[in-house]
Amino acid sequence: METLWDHRFAQRTQAMTSSVIREILKITAQPDVISFAGGLPAPEIFPVREFAEACDTVLKEKPSEALQYGITEGYLPLREFLARKTARDGVTVETDNVMITTGSQQALDLIGKIFINPGDKILVESPTYLGALQAWSAYGAEYIAVPADEDGMQTDELEAALRSGPKLIYILPNFQNPTGVTLSLARRRRLIELADKYGVPVVEDDPYGALRFEGDHITSVVSLDAQMRGQCSGCYTGNVIYLSTFSKILAPGLRLAWVVAPPQVIFRMAQAKQGSDLHTSTFTQMVAYQVACDGFLDRHLDVIRSVYHRRRDIMLDSMKSTFPEGVHWTRPEGGLFLWVTLPESLNATKMLAAAVENKVAFVPGTPFFPAGGGENTLRLNYSNATDDGIREGMARLGKTLKQFIK
Repeated sequence: METLWDHRFAQRTQAMTSSVIREILKITAQPDVISFAGGLPAPEIFPVREFAEACDTVLKEKPSEALQYGITEGYLPLREFLARKTARDGVTVETDNVMITTGSQQALDLIGKIFINPGDKILVESPTYLGALQAWSAYGAEYIAVPADEDGMQTDELEAALRSGPKLIYILPNFQNPTGVTLSLARRRRLIELADKYGVPVVEDDPYGALRFEGDHITSVVSLDAQMRGQCSGCYTGNVIYLSTFSKILAPGLRLAWVVAPPQVIFRMAQAKQGSDLHTSTFTQMVAYQVACDGFLDRHLDVIRSVYHRRRDIMLDSMKSTFPEGVHWTRPEGGLFLWVTLPESLNATKMLAAAVENKVAFVPGTPFFPAGGGENTLRLNYSNATDDGIREGMARLGKTLKQFIK
């Protein structure tokens, strides 16, 4: 029913959509439903005691600073900490390269705000992160989809796509959301070579890179770009905008993430951020710094990796014993997700209703495909359910699959 407000909204709202995942989470909020739909970290390993002690320390030692306005780019000691962390991960940067944002989602929105004009094309892997599509569609972005396989974006198809003139390349190289796959080193090198050749900046979204629990670390795209340009020290001025977050390595309730980019990009993002929220919570930044600065973060990551490794193994073993023939899935070496491909005759969106009746939930794959498709795919999250919950949930999902195939 039309209301008096309908004709007053800005034209850009017509491109805005609700998050399919958020809507599914509403449906599956019942306590008896085992949900693999969200991308939620394991709450039982949140560092509650460390946060309580950090809050107490910050309020005792620096109450005026913690409760006051701060600079847009972020709390300087935290930015210095992140610059050191970035250097340890392979690329030397200065604090002028680093900005704190209110979650990675704000970083994506700010990138859209400063780069995307209506009709601009963004090159993405297919499938890709739904939150990026949601953020950039509001600015009128169009998408060029490059297919991915078990080694990530198929870079042998990248050059033809780049001839379409995209404004940006968006990539999740590590344990990608939604598929859990990782972009190989050879493909990372090819990506930055082609991006440089065609003059297209790369947005490297890396929320899961620190959560590798199997296999060898692969050098980040931003580090490879710096190496290619001979930028071994000083201020990074290359072709990559790097995003990461504390949501997956400390707690998502912090709403705390960071951007590493050339200073010119940081300057424009700071201007855009001033129009959004002035700055990210000073208190939250100071508490996060207090928790992370003494080496605790590395120790805590060991705990997270151990838990997620075990839960991934339980999910893979359960799927192998309960899922019918003709169903295939990825085997991630880290992160939070794996990807299931059903026989082509099945539709995962239609199957979801039957799954919820069997008290289990997942995310259908179709929304992750910007050019359509993926009707026979779905995403599963293994980080949030208990060990026994994964076993029982996979049994319920296996039952649903057998019903549909029959």
